[in-house]
Amino acid sequence: MSADHEQHPLFLPLVFAGGLIFGFGLGFSHMAQPEVVLNFLTFEDFGLLFVMFGAAVVTGLTFFGVKLFRSEAPLTSTVYERRLKTLDTNVVLGGGIFGVGWGLSGICPGAAYASLGVGNIFILYGIAGMFVGAYIQGYWRSTSARTDASTPTAE
Repeated sequence: MSADHEQHPLFLPLVFAGGLIFGFGLGFSHMAQPEVVLNFLTFEDFGLLFVMFGAAVVTGLTFFGVKLFRSEAPLTSTVYERRLKTLDTNVVLGGGIFGVGWGLSGICPGAAYASLGVGNIFILYGIAGMFVGAYIQGYWRSTSARTDASTPTAE
């Protein structure tokens, strides 16, 4: 954050409150329990389909409504703008790895931390895997960026 654009004093407390509400929602909907998620992914229990559909509807309506009534974020005063990333190999590969990891572990990264809150100590193996994967991805990106920068281009 630049020195000429100070953060609103309520920014971090509201981010914390949002995280608590999100975690509570994950626990309440049982998405913090890998067994429930795996039952959904193996087509044995469709209860999470309603949870995800409800979340998508609320989020869609919120984004639509905020865009109608406000042109900038309430606390940061930054202008809302669409950030579209082009569909490239990294996006497809990353999405595939994310999906396989979710299917194997039965939990996505956000719900993994909430799963700790409901007493699932074994989720630490999954969290460790996420950290290892993030480190490998960061290392790969930094080395490929250095290689691209040092490769001479024909002009």
